[in-house]
Amino acid sequence: MKKYLYIIGLVPLILIAMKLSMYSKEKNHSTITIGFMGDVMIGRMVNEIIPTKNYAYPWGNTLPTLQQLDVRIINLETTLTYHEEKNPKVFNFKALPDRVKTLQTAHIDIANLANNHTLDFKETGFIETIATLDAADIKHVGAGMNAQEAHKPVITIKNGITIGIIGYTDNEPTWKAENQKPGINYISVGDVNTITTQISALRPLVDILIVTSHWGPNMRQRPSQEFIQFAHAIIDAGADIIHGHSSHVFQGIEIYKNKVIMYDTGDFIDDYAVDPLLRNDQSFLFAVTVSKNGPVSITTTPVIIANMQVNLATGTEKKEIMNRMQQLSQEFGTSVSDDGVIIITP
Repeated sequence: MKKYLYIIGLVPLILIAMKLSMYSKEKNHSTITIGFMGDVMIGRMVNEIIPTKNYAYPWGNTLPTLQQLDVRIINLETTLTYHEEKNPKVFNFKALPDRVKTLQTAHIDIANLANNHTLDFKETGFIETIATLDAADIKHVGAGMNAQEAHKPVITIKNGITIGIIGYTDNEPTWKAENQKPGINYISVGDVNTITTQISALRPLVDILIVTSHWGPNMRQRPSQEFIQFAHAIIDAGADIIHGHSSHVFQGIEIYKNKVIMYDTGDFIDDYAVDPLLRNDQSFLFAVTVSKNGPVSITTTPVIIANMQVNLATGTEKKEIMNRMQQLSQEFGTSVSDDGVIIITP
């Protein structure tokens, strides 16, 4: 009888333990979806068209999709400044500081500044760009007032999942940030020691580690073997997702050791001339769903840029863009469904 009563007394505790176990499993299986875009260039003619339309105009009909994401990450391919003095180079991009409202309209969370346009209008334009993003509460990586700031990651928490982002570029080595010099987080291709050091410092602090990389030459549909080897080294060092950009055209996706390598995410907003063969006006919104344990799946949504605006691709053009992604990704052994979904099998 005493034994029976003892067991009865344990029942509430057992039920509580079961509930806690179920809660723990649910919590461990919670996910978030991170949206990745390639180059967002809201300078030049995009800057000029915004006041004739509205701040939301450059995003076209992608806005509802963007707003459903938990985190949105872009490469900001322009300065936000009134400054007029240019660094001597072929292309110098700038938008007026109030155009940051365009980024806010799409709920952009994090902007990579490690690229070849951040100092287009010298240090004055760069400092104003950072101040403008800070005032708009848009976090940024890959550049800063000194080397320490340029190397500093962004850490954010969504739905209990801690995400860390490192930004770097292999462009413009003379813009490299130093102890008392503003600039970018410059890392040359193949410099495994530098990127490993930065990843190792961040890895214990986060569940998901993202490296956003402005790397490689323009207008290439495929990464070189050197870039593939470097990407693998970045994953081996502890990264979960590589967000590549710079080529202006999208490249294939590789799933390497159950981690995600987006070699190049192309362009998302710009005013560029269109190459009729490489079609730099075609790209994707890349949405990566992650849990605390790593990437779970990827959804690729085809988009098309025209008249300084991005919109969801439709019809035969949508199919053409998707077919190209399927072909390029298959070269890495990655299967992309006709709906643009990649399932990552643990």
